[in-house]
Amino acid sequence: MAHARIAGPRTAVIWSVLRGELAGQDGRPLSVVDVGGGTGGFAVPLAEAGHTVTVVDPSPDALASLLRRATDAGVADRVHALQGDADSLGDLVPPAAADLVLCHAVLEVVDDPAAVAQALHDALRPGGAASVLVANRAAAVLSRATAGQWQAATDLLHDPAARTAGRDTARRRFDLDTAGELLSGAGLQVEQTHGVRVVADLVPGVIADADPESLLAFELAAAALPPYRDVATQLHLLARRRGPAAH
Repeated sequence: MAHARIAGPRTAVIWSVLRGELAGQDGRPLSVVDVGGGTGGFAVPLAEAGHTVTVVDPSPDALASLLRRATDAGVADRVHALQGDADSLGDLVPPAAADLVLCHAVLEVVDDPAAVAQALHDALRPGGAASVLVANRAAAVLSRATAGQWQAATDLLHDPAARTAGRDTARRRFDLDTAGELLSGAGLQVEQTHGVRVVADLVPGVIADADPESLLAFELAAAALPPYRDVATQLHLLARRRGPAAH
């Protein structure tokens, strides 16, 4: 069975972790749920690798784009779209139905992150894994500070729920401790933690474009190493529902 491909420097770390998870499943096709999966940036490559993916997203436009993308890739039979948000995941996905659940850039914006974390757990079969990506508060503090947005940086320094001006849609941000506690409180055991976009958002575009392979290699090398991991734009956690894996 083909592997899901690794994309560019901004998502290479996540794909690297997912490839490891897929490789540990003996090549069997998995049932995947992608919460907030939008237009299928992860869903379609996973379907191309032979897995069945259900995307849950509140945007009908995004889901329409997803289905067009899946059709163009020849995997429309393995990609399913469900309109709804993460807060209603438990009503949309049967319990213990998924081998892998993706929840990327979602916990920052939901009404009740603890309830969503519990829904991720409940959607997984015993032994199944959750790929969770969250906004990192430390990175947000530093980016505001280096832009001279002192009040916004100070607010975020003391309050993970602080909102900043402009297009900020996050209702909260995390560090590894708070994200890990959220998942463990739902019964998920965190196995791996990585930083995503350690420097990819800091490097000027002209430099990144000049040698993207070296940037990608650096991101992969630094992703698991503190303190670099801990100041990345996003934090990625792979967590598992306790119990023997289903085969």
